[in-house]
Amino acid sequence: MNPPPVALITGASQRIGATICRKLHAQGYRVIIHCRRESAAGTALLEELNQQRSDSAVMLYADLEKIADVERLASDALAQWQRLDALVNNASGFYPTALGEVSEADWDGLLGSNVKGAFFLSQALAPALRKHGGAIVNIVDIYGDKPLQGHPVYSIAKAGLAMMTRSLAVELAPDVRVNGIAPGAILPPVASDAFGEIEQRNVSERVPLQRWGSAADIAGTVWFLLQSDSYINGQIIAVDGGRSISI
Repeated sequence: MNPPPVALITGASQRIGATICRKLHAQGYRVIIHCRRESAAGTALLEELNQQRSDSAVMLYADLEKIADVERLASDALAQWQRLDALVNNASGFYPTALGEVSEADWDGLLGSNVKGAFFLSQALAPALRKHGGAIVNIVDIYGDKPLQGHPVYSIAKAGLAMMTRSLAVELAPDVRVNGIAPGAILPPVASDAFGEIEQRNVSERVPLQRWGSAADIAGTVWFLLQSDSYINGQIIAVDGGRSISI
């Protein structure tokens, strides 16, 4: 009997990342839940999944902005069950950066969490993914194509992740498929702020479906892209209710 497949999901303690973990776990995967630091939400998710199926989930911690942490995460992930079939680069820093006030720390933080960590983790895990015919899914953003005002560094970072997706799709073929997902208005902001108000208007005025998407929409697309017999490679699927095609 073949052992179950293994997936590593970064930034996975809550919201979209946690929903991806639950989806893949429900499809028979063992899941490696990555968090930057210990959290109650992450611990609760770990306990929930292992109660459903023993020895099916582990938690690993790493700062994806630090290469040493990334390399340790890759090594520890492979040590868990001696294989990896899927990598979902979901972790992402997000905050506004007003032009004229952007610091080097802002640049390093947003590029590090969105691109640097994802690239070096993919590089470190590529041999294991090749061995098992695995796949990578990167969670990009519609703002990697059309920039979000007031967030230039974040938009640049997501554009970089989009190009990384396409580049690795060429570099790792034919053994590993690499695709991305560009979410639109998924999960209303927890608190009312300027960005939340902008998104509320965008949903009502610019999204043809005129409603928010859900984390389940993203998780379902991740599962779709991980199918081993898929012919999809190097693509970024917009899950945005049609916003990217609206005028």
